[in-house]
Amino acid sequence: MSGIARDHGGGIDAAAQRYGGSRSDWIDLSTGINPVPYPLPPISDDAWTSLPDRGAFAALETAARRFWAVPADAAVLAAPGASALIARIPALRRAGRAHVPTPTYNEHAGAFVQEGWSLTSDSPDARVLVHPNNPDGRLWTARDPGDVPLRIIDESFGDMCPDRSLIALSAAPGTLVLKSFGKFWGLAGLRLGFAIGDPALVARLAEMLGPWAVAGPALQIGMAALSDPAWADETRARLSRDADRLDGLMTRAGATVAGGTALFRLYDTADAAALQARLARARIWTRIFPYSDRWIRLGLPGSPAAWARLEAAL
Repeated sequence: MSGIARDHGGGIDAAAQRYGGSRSDWIDLSTGINPVPYPLPPISDDAWTSLPDRGAFAALETAARRFWAVPADAAVLAAPGASALIARIPALRRAGRAHVPTPTYNEHAGAFVQEGWSLTSDSPDARVLVHPNNPDGRLWTARDPGDVPLRIIDESFGDMCPDRSLIALSAAPGTLVLKSFGKFWGLAGLRLGFAIGDPALVARLAEMLGPWAVAGPALQIGMAALSDPAWADETRARLSRDADRLDGLMTRAGATVAGGTALFRLYDTADAAALQARLARARIWTRIFPYSDRWIRLGLPGSPAAWARLEAAL
């Protein structure tokens, strides 16, 4: 079966090849990654030299349960990134019909099609809700997953709005809630994500991933970050201020806010490709979409110098 192209943000090397400059010259605003990451704690030598033990996984799981208020009946699985989970989830059930409401990022649809599923909104066997949605920031409600055998709620960007989380649904049969560590904590290279939900489904995902799926340093960093609610609260406030600041810059430049979250903003503009190229000539990379010639998405600058360069380029 033909696949679905899984385009992402990033791609600075390709942008530099097209527009010039070296990688270090560029500001990457094409992703929704927090540009001011969680400060790395000290990592024990044992985390680098020994296979992770059960205690390290258990400590991370405990921190995750506390941070996300996971229901007692739901299981928690740490994985090497949310993408690793997304790629395996369609194999949890025999291929059928999957509903992935659009527009959204195409990782989920690509994974289902790769496993032989068809995409439909009519009487699906699986439904995927990205909450909040990427790129428009749409928020779903507890009624929206519906009564389907396999329900996936992707909260990769949900840590900006914990009061809207659907984690309370995670203990229901056939339900999985996904969490991404790289976005809110700004440590995408750590490759850490979580599946939270139906214990039977989580157990099967654990078998698919195999033993020691998460590196020792990632276990320690994840536990420290999830045990630091004060940092999370301060970060939410900063990101919200910066999102408002970015909206101001873009609206003064003639764009209209079309949605987003506090980690990325979506704008409507007369010619998204032209605006992307204009910013690229200033070595600033952004995100446009194959299904819209008007939408452009920007992440947040992470330093005074980056803000100044964006303002000058606009």
